[in-house]
Amino acid sequence: MLEIIIQGRGGQGAQTAGNLLAMAYFAEGRQVQAFASYGGARRGTPVSSFLRVDDRPVRLRCDIERADAILCFDASLLQGALLAAAHSETLIVVNSTRSPADFRESLPNYRVIPVDGLAISRRQGLGRIVNSALLGGLARAVGDPPLAVLERLLLEQSPKLRAENVAACTEGYRAVEAQLQDAAR
Repeated sequence: MLEIIIQGRGGQGAQTAGNLLAMAYFAEGRQVQAFASYGGARRGTPVSSFLRVDDRPVRLRCDIERADAILCFDASLLQGALLAAAHSETLIVVNSTRSPADFRESLPNYRVIPVDGLAISRRQGLGRIVNSALLGGLARAVGDPPLAVLERLLLEQSPKLRAENVAACTEGYRAVEAQLQDAAR
């Protein structure tokens, strides 16, 4: 079973990203459980989305205590309870301009993959909405769901700027792919 935590701040699109990711896995024929937790339920407060994905029905009904992957929309949230849910093999994809080397120094016990989702989103005409870029990055880091599934879903589900969302997702995917190739060298 794959367990994923998405952490952001109200208004960043973390909840939407969780829903889109759940739909992408479901479209692949996987069993999905998705639920959310809202802090103060207002813009800027921490918001979490949780997903469990498996080939069999997901019957576990508790919080995710040991995540396989974390998608963090704001690097300032990489602390406390969120990091407590990570272990040495957890893939952490974070929206940040910092380099992978910076994260290796500051969080040496974690596998952190930074993606400058804000720059990607701005290049693609999405302004400050980073969820498509970060979803692409997470999909490449985890190796699932396939980029084509996310692209198709964004074309179908985005309320506007469909092509821009697909382009941001693809660019986020490619950014993580380049980091993984550099790390393998």
